[in-house]
Amino acid sequence: MLSTAATLVSAPAVKAEPVRPAGRICSIDALRGLVILLMLVDHAREFFFIHAQVSDPMDVEATEPALFFTRLSAHLCAPVFVALTGLGAWLYGAKPAQGGRGAAAASGFLLKRGLFLIVLELTVVNFAWTFSLTPEILYLQVIWAIGLSMIALAALVWLPRPILIAVGLMLVLGHNLLDPITIEAGRPGHVFWAVLHDRGLIDLPWGGQARTSYPLLPWIGVAALGYGLGPWFAAAPSARLRRLVLTGLGALALFAVLRAVNLYGDPTPWSVQATPVQTVMSVLNLTKYPPSADFLLLILGVGASLLAGLERAPTRAVGLLAVFGGAPLFFYLIHLYGLHLLNLAALGLFGPNQGDGFGLPGVGWLWLLAAVAAVPCWFACRWFAGVKRRSPQTWMRYL
Repeated sequence: MLSTAATLVSAPAVKAEPVRPAGRICSIDALRGLVILLMLVDHAREFFFIHAQVSDPMDVEATEPALFFTRLSAHLCAPVFVALTGLGAWLYGAKPAQGGRGAAAASGFLLKRGLFLIVLELTVVNFAWTFSLTPEILYLQVIWAIGLSMIALAALVWLPRPILIAVGLMLVLGHNLLDPITIEAGRPGHVFWAVLHDRGLIDLPWGGQARTSYPLLPWIGVAALGYGLGPWFAAAPSARLRRLVLTGLGALALFAVLRAVNLYGDPTPWSVQATPVQTVMSVLNLTKYPPSADFLLLILGVGASLLAGLERAPTRAVGLLAVFGGAPLFFYLIHLYGLHLLNLAALGLFGPNQGDGFGLPGVGWLWLLAAVAAVPCWFACRWFAGVKRRSPQTWMRYL
């Protein structure tokens, strides 16, 4: 990982190949598109497999392998989204349309869009999950975390790049040192610490509670590292590819070392289980809320490797995935409302078959449902991307 950090810091600020003012980097959109599809599978699980919910960490003995690895694949989503948020902010500041203002342009955009995403999470997104204006539990999830991370990054982008990267590494790798610190509900600082690091419940005025599902500190670190990658995408493609491969391999190597030592990196140590498959599950059973150092090393290492692979992947496959990744927030909203309405329709047509709700009979059905749902979503995203591209309205940039 030291070599990876050195690669991050030593990359030149600008070199060789400028960022195109009106273009998008297809490999980035394709990576977003790939994780969006995995997110679709996971959210199909949330709506149609409610009878077999998984815990964090997942119970290796109680969770069937198919469900375990389905959930594990979805772990790729949040870290990649947040890292690409930071990267996207650098690319925004580097656009010639921003007059070369760099950090100034990126900071202003991050602050405004971060506030927009927080409002969106508290209103439109939560309503998509609950269809209630005053839910018993208000879930502060990935859109909330991205919004707050953007606000924090709006300040961090003014730091010299090596210091910004050092802060990112410190938060990603070191935040587990804070795990022993807890502040009980009702005590001063509980709300602040629940938002920053200790997943918990916050009382709301109408008698409900807010669940801080995505404690913030490590996500700020991920966004900062994503921003630190930015200059690589203004360099020659061959240099970018080499750095992505080295970074991915470095992160995965450090994950392997920390997980083998089994002393630091995740609150849940692994252990030998009854079967080899369960032992592998135990090793990969990592804490997401908040994301442990091991979790982020594994997922970001895989993410960097996938991004490198998509740099050289067939153009047609990259283009298909990039349609999803070109309108990620739009996709996020339409797929949540679509899955929820589809579940209610199935419940009305067929009645409850899993307690009070309607569920699918097996994990394979979740993947099939996601594959079918992805088709109309693809056409909707292609349409919306065109509308957004043609619109002269400034506010459209925030969608």
